[in-house]
Amino acid sequence: MSGWVWAGAAAALVVLVLARRPLAALGRLLGRSGVGLAFLWAFQSLGSWLGTQLGVNLFNALVLGVLGLPGFALLLMTQWLVG
Repeated sequence: MSGWVWAGAAAALVVLVLARRPLAALGRLLGRSGVGLAFLWAFQSLGSWLGTQLGVNLFNALVLGVLGLPGFALLLMTQWLVG
């Protein structure tokens, strides 16, 4: 039975080595989206003072995480066009 455990561990190691880059990219995206979510939360009070309101949600955080500052401008322009 221990032979199967070693084979399973070796297979799991091979999968982790092969998926290293996609997992790293996913980790970077999650980190950047977390920062975007924190920025949206901080912008919530300032935005009401400026007369604009962006929702604090996962979609907006992903847009900020992927696009950064241009994504923030895109969200503001979209809110301006729709609102």
